[in-house]
Amino acid sequence: MAALLLVALAIQTPPFAHSVSRVTAAQLPHSWHRGCPVAPAQLRRLRLRYWGFDQRVHTGALIVNKSALRPLTRVFSRLYAARFPIRRLRPIDAYGGSDERSLNADNTAAFNCRYAVAPGPKRWSVHAYGLAVDVNPVENPYLEGGRVHPRAGRAFLDRSPYRPGMAVRGGLLVRAFVSAGWLWGGRWTGSPDYQHFSATGG
Repeated sequence: MAALLLVALAIQTPPFAHSVSRVTAAQLPHSWHRGCPVAPAQLRRLRLRYWGFDQRVHTGALIVNKSALRPLTRVFSRLYAARFPIRRLRPIDAYGGSDERSLNADNTAAFNCRYAVAPGPKRWSVHAYGLAVDVNPVENPYLEGGRVHPRAGRAFLDRSPYRPGMAVRGGLLVRAFVSAGWLWGGRWTGSPDYQHFSATGG
């Protein structure tokens, strides 16, 4: 009986799927503008199947640098196979290009032509190149100068015990990105950014 149940579940669960399409400046009205370090021609829309916190399959999208397509597809296929939950997966233009609105919605997003939220000289964020992804920002907040981004992330400042959707050292989410050659912001000692994964380590 148990074997039959497993077979039935396997049949009902759609396989991981993804697709890639080009994007134009008109499709990025809030996240891209002239003067950004990459042009729309260097970006792609990566549509992905993912598991939500409701234990159902959803389809979402990330805007990423075309050089990031292969590693990110590997990452999200691995997360899908393990049913790792993701709250939302929408390009940041759905939030008017506002990083704070996207974070507050617990949205997983990638490209946004903005400066880094960090002390020191003004510099482009790795997100401005489409080479960084913030995953489940409420469950994985960013600590910056005593501030917590987003505010709802305060409930997750204590990184133990583990709760669904969290990025923890040695955990599935971190291992999936590291195996694809991407680095985790949670390793930063002064201002850990638990949601942040990037191709450059910045």
